[in-house]
Amino acid sequence: MKRLSGLKLLEEQEGEGREARRGDRVIYNSRTFLNKGEEVRIQEAQLKYLPKEVIRVVDGTILIDHTTRLGSRQTVAGVECALIGMKVGGYRKIRVSPHLAYRDKGVPGYIPADAVLVVEVWLRAIVGEDKVLPL
Repeated sequence: MKRLSGLKLLEEQEGEGREARRGDRVIYNSRTFLNKGEEVRIQEAQLKYLPKEVIRVVDGTILIDHTTRLGSRQTVAGVECALIGMKVGGYRKIRVSPHLAYRDKGVPGYIPADAVLVVEVWLRAIVGEDKVLPL
């Protein structure tokens, strides 16, 4: 994982195959927590707007399959940096400073302004690599 100021790797499990890199289209799952441990429940609010095929329940936890192209700034900068270099089936737990997340705006009702986040990220697939691994 590229070492950025404001991004700290807390845990890691390596996956299989080649590493994801800029330009790759990937499918990933994530869980977001406030620094004090409270889970951000924003995914639950999204459920009614998403197709059922991108929603999974693993051990009682709701996970949404997110798809992004790495390097396109379609997701939070800290999460994108964590995904780069991961292998399919891999897991990373990271601490993300506000300037690599939602800055001074936050997400009203879910994430306060200037919040430090702890994010768990699982890389499920690199699109076109013909392999999607379950958690």
